[in-house]
Amino acid sequence: MSVQTDLIRVEDLRVAFMLHGSPLEVVKGISFRIKPGSVVALVGESGSGKSVTAQALLGILPRSASITGGEILFQDPETDGQVVDIASLHRDSSDMRELRGSRISMIFQEPMTSLSPLHTIGNQIEEALTLHREVEKGDARRVTEEMLGLVNFPDPSRAYDMYPFELSGGLRQRAMIAMAMICRPALLIADEPTTALDVTVQAQVLHQLKELQQKLNMAILLITHDLGVVANMADEVVVVYHGEVMEAGPVDAIFNNPGHPYLKALLHAVPHFDMKPGERLQSIRDINYEIGPAFGHKQNESAENDEPLLKISNLRKTFVTKKGGFFGATDENTLVAVDDFTLEIKRGECLGLVGESGCGKTTVSKMIMRAVSPDSGTVEFNNASGKTDVLGLAGSELKRFRPRMQMVFQDPFSSLSPRMTVLNILREPLIIHEMGNEKERLAKVTELMRLVGLDPRFLNRYPHSFSGGQRQRVGIARALALNPDLLLCDEPVSALDVSVQAQILNLLKDLQSELGLTYLFISHNLAVIDYVADRIAVMCKGKLVETAPREVLFKNPVHPYTQALLKAVPYADLNRPLDLATLHAGGASNVESWGPKFNATPDAPELTHLEIDEGHKVLVHKSVDAMELRT
Repeated sequence: MSVQTDLIRVEDLRVAFMLHGSPLEVVKGISFRIKPGSVVALVGESGSGKSVTAQALLGILPRSASITGGEILFQDPETDGQVVDIASLHRDSSDMRELRGSRISMIFQEPMTSLSPLHTIGNQIEEALTLHREVEKGDARRVTEEMLGLVNFPDPSRAYDMYPFELSGGLRQRAMIAMAMICRPALLIADEPTTALDVTVQAQVLHQLKELQQKLNMAILLITHDLGVVANMADEVVVVYHGEVMEAGPVDAIFNNPGHPYLKALLHAVPHFDMKPGERLQSIRDINYEIGPAFGHKQNESAENDEPLLKISNLRKTFVTKKGGFFGATDENTLVAVDDFTLEIKRGECLGLVGESGCGKTTVSKMIMRAVSPDSGTVEFNNASGKTDVLGLAGSELKRFRPRMQMVFQDPFSSLSPRMTVLNILREPLIIHEMGNEKERLAKVTELMRLVGLDPRFLNRYPHSFSGGQRQRVGIARALALNPDLLLCDEPVSALDVSVQAQILNLLKDLQSELGLTYLFISHNLAVIDYVADRIAVMCKGKLVETAPREVLFKNPVHPYTQALLKAVPYADLNRPLDLATLHAGGASNVESWGPKFNATPDAPELTHLEIDEGHKVLVHKSVDAMELRT
């Protein structure tokens, strides 16, 4: 086939890193093509070579890496059939700089680290424009604001003067899209553009990309491990494993007739709403864990105790933000992060807490853990020693209580000290709480490693030498070191790809069953919650809007916010596409769109949690009757 029919054609690309003086090949002969105006998805696990391939296309490989073979043939639509081999260009050459950012642009995975905290959004987008186009200063601002409007910033002229920290995750990602799009590139490389976003914001960003692609007839190379996103966005799919292409073809052939075992395994590792009771996710590599004598018994009290393990009543938390001026004048703004939050967690269950970013989920977990003090409310813990007022504890009493509740954090890398070995990380809780002597602590730490399926020989390694999934297992082991009754899991799999996610979810379910643990599982991924949770609580703008058993909530969501969240979940199924336009038009948390049944007004602000069926409660106006919602 002639290269003139393709925008870009990658032929037998090979990339190697210099490691201790010898080359290590990480991209091993990858070949694929991207046609003008099409979306090609590059799919695979972390470490498969996806991002390195994208960096090679843009000429931004790390200094320790180099292209050792193959071609990257690019035909710019604005030229008269001229083909450039990007692989042969020097990274700092004028030809490469002319292509990079102008004809080929990239959206990076984490917008907060990709944007400069010292410059306004407008300055950063405008810089990309002035580097590649000759424009007057006044025109540059006008074009920049037009692009901010094109990516649906609510107030483009105001957004121009804002800094990244003032924007939500979704708006930061839109700013990255605007920066990549300002020169109207022929090819946009999107490297995991929605990984850190909740489902509703993800749907908005995907709609944005799709709309811009069609308006500008732009090609997109979408790098992702989310097969639901692939099903809704891609025309063609390239599946990569360990630097090699396992399978490639049109999106309908990939999903309807997968051939390679690795692709089939990836598809089976994705949690979905059609799973049968008791069905397990099929991880590509199972975790072989072992329960030692220190954990070989149920840690819960007997089932005779019907009291909930944790009872949260009327929690409220507000934050005051101040904006200062040159002469000391300040404007104060009060933000209600959590409002009248009441919830019970039964012994031995997994309660899923879901909602969009910023709804107050993590603030609730921090108040339970005593990391943040609430303005009002109570947290009562009930175990064998009786009921404990968690918020009333102080000093030595609080220290004695700490082992009962532990936390698994979202980012396994930043939550583990890079200066401590795994041995010291796992031994530290035992030392702080004076549990056992040195020999007993070493035996306990060895058991913890086996409990989460890690080789005890790795104890003297540092966190950076582990993969993301292994680091998360170290985090789980640390949380279990003190034999807790309750684990608070705050987005424990959101940073992991689907195959590792399946490993961790299966491990958490197995440990819950084997050790009799109770979980509060916080996530914005409803498919994950559907797999792990027994009951689900839905949170919006600091309030609980709906609580129900898992099977009831997904079959019969009543609150408009819950319905909107479910509609925004992308399925790895071509027969169930997202309605991106509808999702983009109506924000899930837009209170005005909920209707009078679920809305408080200044004249009638009274809302109440109405039980419409056993265990199924919905936040509604006081005038609403349960029969109205059942129908």
